[in-house]
Amino acid sequence: MKKISFIIIFLCLSLKLMAQTQVAEFNPGIVAGGVNYALPKTVIKTDMNAVKVVYTPGEFAKYADRYLHISGVSTEPSTQWRVTELQVYLEGVPDTAKVFTVKLKDKTVAPMAQLTESGVLVAVNTRSDLEKHILPASRTTSHKLEARQYLTEEILSATSTAKMAQLTAQEILDIRESKNAIKRGQVESMPQDGASLKIVLDQLNAQEEALTQLFVGYTDTTFTAKTFTVLPTGDIDKQILTRFSRKLGFVDADDLAGEPYYISVRDQHTVILPSEKEAAKRKIEGLVYNMPSMANVMISTMQGTVMEREMPIAQFGTIDQLSPTLFNKGATTRLTLHPATGGILHLEQ
Repeated sequence: MKKISFIIIFLCLSLKLMAQTQVAEFNPGIVAGGVNYALPKTVIKTDMNAVKVVYTPGEFAKYADRYLHISGVSTEPSTQWRVTELQVYLEGVPDTAKVFTVKLKDKTVAPMAQLTESGVLVAVNTRSDLEKHILPASRTTSHKLEARQYLTEEILSATSTAKMAQLTAQEILDIRESKNAIKRGQVESMPQDGASLKIVLDQLNAQEEALTQLFVGYTDTTFTAKTFTVLPTGDIDKQILTRFSRKLGFVDADDLAGEPYYISVRDQHTVILPSEKEAAKRKIEGLVYNMPSMANVMISTMQGTVMEREMPIAQFGTIDQLSPTLFNKGATTRLTLHPATGGILHLEQ
């Protein structure tokens, strides 16, 4: 989610009188001077990188063992997918149940508040460096070489595929012999310097690789990535995150052609929650922040656990508030909140 920080600064006209900054629950429609801000809910995001390898057999694939002694060469095209990387991280979205307004009394110097584009508070009287996750763009790399440009007239005029394969194999062996002779200095017209030698060898290597591809085939490789988002409202037990097929890649969660990737989330109850009675009596007088509870987050497949980590989740915890005196006029309190959890990262006076 794209995040753009912006700064809202309120300055009073008088610097003679001391006054406190008030924080009140947000009331839609009230537009008194102040800073409206939200605390976040925590979403769990999973980036999965995958690669697709498409194999195309060579024109002379069935003759690879006979003429070049290369065994195990497939004569059938194939497509294979595999997951190469999995990254789990947190992001915050505004919690509509936790929206507040920093209201200013007269003669008050308000704090500098840094918000995300969606209005989540991330810093007061300082700046927070917001980490940005960028999903890699899909890209395809083809390894096909233009082998036919190296085929001799004799090869092209052969009357059967078997004969063409035999002559091409002989051409490959001749190239190898020429390279060895050059490296040993056993040719009549040796390149005059190292740069010329490298050029000649590079050309011979390119010819050998291209012609060999007619036997062993080539692959096209496609790299792709997808992001999956889960907003936990309670414990989650093996919810299907996505399905992945070795032949089809990413498929829908209800497509049985793919193997399921599960996500499980279990609240560790590291924060003591107030009772309903206590919450009802709570009076908002200071700057409100989240106290997230730690949760066990696990990604798994039918074969076992892929990733397991303890992560803070805002909605599993509760809220607390800082004393308004921390932001009196003349105070130098600097506060940084976690953009995904709303918890305190750094508090300095």
